[in-house]
Amino acid sequence: MLITCAAYQNGRKLADIAVSEIRAYTARPDCFVWVALKDPEAQELLDLQKEFGLHDLAVEDAMRGHQRPKIEEYGDSIFAVLHMLEPSGHEVHVGEVNIFSGPHYVVSVRRGAEHGLSEVRARSEREPDLLRFGSGYVLYALMDAVVDRYFPVIDALEADLEQIEEQIFGNQAGRANIEALYALKQRLGVVKHAVAPLMEGVGKLFGGRTPPLCTHLQDYFRDVSDHLARLNGTIEGLRDTVTTALSVNLSLINIQEAEVVKRLASYAALVAVPTLIAGIYGMNFRHMPELDWIYGYPVTLGVMAAIDLYLFRLFRKAKWL
Repeated sequence: MLITCAAYQNGRKLADIAVSEIRAYTARPDCFVWVALKDPEAQELLDLQKEFGLHDLAVEDAMRGHQRPKIEEYGDSIFAVLHMLEPSGHEVHVGEVNIFSGPHYVVSVRRGAEHGLSEVRARSEREPDLLRFGSGYVLYALMDAVVDRYFPVIDALEADLEQIEEQIFGNQAGRANIEALYALKQRLGVVKHAVAPLMEGVGKLFGGRTPPLCTHLQDYFRDVSDHLARLNGTIEGLRDTVTTALSVNLSLINIQEAEVVKRLASYAALVAVPTLIAGIYGMNFRHMPELDWIYGYPVTLGVMAAIDLYLFRLFRKAKWL
């Protein structure tokens, strides 16, 4: 589905145009066409390929979708694949945006993502001094917007981790926390897969041999790279914390189980002493000490109570009870 198709020249929007008018505008000097598509049909991409001369391999990747984040150069054009992350309850929904950027065009193809990129177009049109750099600036603006959306996702994951940690240290260590931590680790993996490959790709757009399309924009792409480095560092820190939290949770479970075992052992000892004495005096032998003694019964009970009281105080001192 075609969202928008507009022509720009010297940082100013000329008009919304039809696909059939694209060639007339791209032939103008310092003019480029910005096309936005959402879940397009294959024929729509093929039509735009004819208009802009898009590379076959890039178009093939855009048609298939589910690509690894990357940035590739095809002659004087750049093809970028970015994952769009959207929090959905306790899940992270992954969409995709493919960006074709050349000297006279920008084509963004969005798949599987509900939240669009209309604010990028509005932002760019409010900054004509930067938009005059052409399609290279639009490429930066789209990448910057997608990367900035990763920060709220990371913030949500940090909040979830803090909540789980409170449960762990609030005497609620158990299976539910382990399941929650593994689910959190899986979501961190999703974000990691969106960020890490993109770091390598963005590094190609500034410093060293900069693509002609990105000339005069190295500082802006370096800023995107800095954001990705911050995100990657935060992700690594969270993954380490999750691993530590898993170990702590398992240790606390073992400690709780040990406490239960100690209590059971203590109560078993308290019951065992009277049982032993009662078992001895319950044997049916004719001749037994104190068998006919008038104080035998209360003395035996007293001995049982005294021994149990001594053991009880001993266990309490050792904090078994």
